[in-house]
Amino acid sequence: MAQEALTELKITGMGCASCVGRVEAALRDVSGVDAASVNFATKTAQVAFDGPVSALTAALDAAGYPAETSHADLSIEGMNCASCVGKIERALASTAGVIEAQVNLATRTATVTYAIAATTPEALAQVVTEIGYPARIQGVAEPESRENDEIQRLVRSTILAAALALPVFILEMGGHMIPVFHHWIQATIGTQTSHLIQFALTSALLIGPGRVFYRKGIPSLLQGTPDMNALVALGTGAAYLYSVTATFAPGLLPQGTANVYFEAAAVIVVLILLGRLMEARAKGKTGAAIRKLVGLQPKTARVELDGQIQDRPIAEIVVGDILHIRPGERVPVDAEVLEGTSYVDESMITGEPVPVGKSAGAPVVGGTVNGTGALRVSATRVGGDTALAQIIRMVQQAQGAKLPIQGLVDRITYRFVPAVIAVAVITVALWLIFGPSPALPLALVAGVSVLIIACPCAMGLATPTSIMVGTGRAAELGVLFRKGDALQQLQQARVIALDKTGTLTLGRPELDSVTTAKGFDREEVLRLAAALEARSEHPIASAITRAGPATLPEASDVRSLTGLGLQGLVEGRDVLIGSHRLMQQRGITLGALADEAEARAAQGATPLFVALDGQTAATLSVSDPIKPGTVEGLQRLHQMGLTVAMITGDNARTAQALADRLGIDHVTAEVLPDGKVDAITALRDRFGVLAFVGDGINDAPALAAADIGIAIGTGTDVAIETADVVLMSGDLRGVANATEISRRTMKNIRQNLGWAFGYNVLLIPVAAGALYPFGGYLLSPALAAGAMALSSVFVVSNALRLRRIRASVPETSGKATKEVHA
Repeated sequence: MAQEALTELKITGMGCASCVGRVEAALRDVSGVDAASVNFATKTAQVAFDGPVSALTAALDAAGYPAETSHADLSIEGMNCASCVGKIERALASTAGVIEAQVNLATRTATVTYAIAATTPEALAQVVTEIGYPARIQGVAEPESRENDEIQRLVRSTILAAALALPVFILEMGGHMIPVFHHWIQATIGTQTSHLIQFALTSALLIGPGRVFYRKGIPSLLQGTPDMNALVALGTGAAYLYSVTATFAPGLLPQGTANVYFEAAAVIVVLILLGRLMEARAKGKTGAAIRKLVGLQPKTARVELDGQIQDRPIAEIVVGDILHIRPGERVPVDAEVLEGTSYVDESMITGEPVPVGKSAGAPVVGGTVNGTGALRVSATRVGGDTALAQIIRMVQQAQGAKLPIQGLVDRITYRFVPAVIAVAVITVALWLIFGPSPALPLALVAGVSVLIIACPCAMGLATPTSIMVGTGRAAELGVLFRKGDALQQLQQARVIALDKTGTLTLGRPELDSVTTAKGFDREEVLRLAAALEARSEHPIASAITRAGPATLPEASDVRSLTGLGLQGLVEGRDVLIGSHRLMQQRGITLGALADEAEARAAQGATPLFVALDGQTAATLSVSDPIKPGTVEGLQRLHQMGLTVAMITGDNARTAQALADRLGIDHVTAEVLPDGKVDAITALRDRFGVLAFVGDGINDAPALAAADIGIAIGTGTDVAIETADVVLMSGDLRGVANATEISRRTMKNIRQNLGWAFGYNVLLIPVAAGALYPFGGYLLSPALAAGAMALSSVFVVSNALRLRRIRASVPETSGKATKEVHA
């Protein structure tokens, strides 16, 4: 039996001492637990256990006493291929206290979920460092200097390697390409001296710039978990040792086979280092979106203290601090305006290009740019709680996520390097058995080429680099993928279901039109109606009041006629406002206004009548304006071949009127909040994979039930927390943009995977000598190294094309279109 470890867990939910027994019983029921002791005072549990801590946390969750967990983000150096990812993930997963570990090759980071008290971020970083990958704890903002340092180190290594390899290449290959040069070498320094010089330079190269492959590759071989470094170490090592033998002990080799391949080992190292340099520079660009977001965070703020204004670091700002923002400055933290008026550019947060007016009581978001006015504000959210910090966290989480498609890639790449080594061994054996004379050097060339040309790096980078660039570009367009797998699922959507109020429409009724009867003045009727409605709190009443003049006369003897309307005296006149039924009850003739009201109702508006002193004076039409961009967004969704459905609690007539106006394909109306989930299930069964777009608290169950939940960023926190995708601008054009990004990113991933797998499937047989029977073509190890280096660069460069994605439907300023009442 394995050595039992003592695991300490922080327990939540214990309300009294009697909880201790239940927690201990839940822990002891877990297979592998020998003993469990819970301390109520410290809220901790000591467990003697030889299994994964996730089994303990699952048992505690089921018992209703969850273990307290946290997340650690680690920056990791030295990862070169998918094999490294698997090795680090296995090391972290086997560490006491770790619940889940995800490593991202593209970002060179690890996200670890661990049980508090069982381990620490420092201990996790040490675990990764001890297996050969220096790691450190990462904050929200990853300094760009680390990437620059790595690039500079690769530049120095590549230049030094090239300087050492160039004379070797000239001495050996120059003689093959130019016979006169070969004769000159023999006549001057001699062949043996040439080999000794090549030996010295290649040895210096492998000990210096090339030692990274041996320092990582040989231990991985000995541990039985070979990676890309192991392939390079085996290939260059075989060429080097064979050449050393041919130089110093040629008698050990069969007659006529004492050839040197120092130039192959040297050029391989140079080309692979060059490939890694190009890859590092390209990958540095994949994180541009995060760096841009982090760059929005001001470093200092002007704080009002005891009547004085002082510059303070952002880290020292606390909720309630009074801050001063000058024209043109970035807003330091989320805050509420106390004094001043200005326009604030929120485009980097919401994607909306038009500055937003701000005055006393208005919220401002940290990272946005103040316009021409000075503002005095009170901090409401600071540090990691600000909207910008949450956006950065969402983007980082999405970038670090593994899509379902990555699971298959991981399983293949985990076994890829051992398979390549096996193929190389078989290749050498076949050449020795069936190859023409001299078979040994031909077998060596083929075996080394197989080892060098294989590239799991390209496979490992194919998915995460596209995710990084795609989600980063999405954030710049105001689309946040909160959950990584939503990026893959959204492109599979066949139907987009939309909530109505607050999603398609603004969610606030507005006065649409006023049509007066003959002999009545429009302004007077509206003034009297607005004065009466000012005494009501109904949303429709508020719409009429807002449409009236700023100064209204007083209304008296106001009576609410439940379900019918309102009556009262204004400036000595009897004012009656209400429905068609109310007018009929009072015996008031509507005349031509009845036809006007019917026409408005057919369009989905809510018609009302105004009677003055018993005579019909006007008909008012109230509707809920359609949001700017809704029409354009729905048109683009149709162009993408998607079915658009609307789910609403409105009556069927009102809902159908809006659907006809907007071209919505399917309407489910008169649905209670609890019925939205059933409506989603029915739509999914009929059309296929479904994305639901909503904004309110009552939309949260529907967002969770949909295959992909898309929340309007201007909606409630509950809706946003439940969703897979968040549209920061609250504009439906963002749905089209999110779908376009999802489709383009997944297409990019498929291109990368097609290249990565196709490259290996086609070129490994070529490297093994498949073309030799057809003209004597045998791939040079140096060419193999060049092809391998370029394969990773191709994948990263292809992913970078996603940075050029433009908004599927550009967002422009515009006024709301007045339509039906919710």
